[in-house]
Amino acid sequence: MDRNQEEPVRDSAYFKEKLLELREELRKTDKTGDAGTAIVELDQSRVGRLSRMDAMQDQAMSLESKRRRQVQQHRIASALQRLEMNEFGFCLECGDEINLKRLSFDPTALYCIDCASEKGQ
Repeated sequence: MDRNQEEPVRDSAYFKEKLLELREELRKTDKTGDAGTAIVELDQSRVGRLSRMDAMQDQAMSLESKRRRQVQQHRIASALQRLEMNEFGFCLECGDEINLKRLSFDPTALYCIDCASEKGQ
């Protein structure tokens, strides 16, 4: 296997496409995930106490999932901005290039593996 097949090419078009695909996936998930964040009714004549507790737990999990999607959307927007400014793929801490395999796995990565390890991320 030659080197090009082992590691992705440091190509801004490749990463821009990948980031846009991730953003679109999150938008689709957002549209389907909003139903779980609806207010839970407290009327015991309609819903039993355990069912209400389950619904409240489901609501909390849905809200946390929504928060995580928002954080990821922000990270994607930030990565796209770094691409436009030709700063994509460089560690924000030390300035070294971020490994291509790391960027391929997570194109929103902000730090090289060494700096991320030091930060506990």
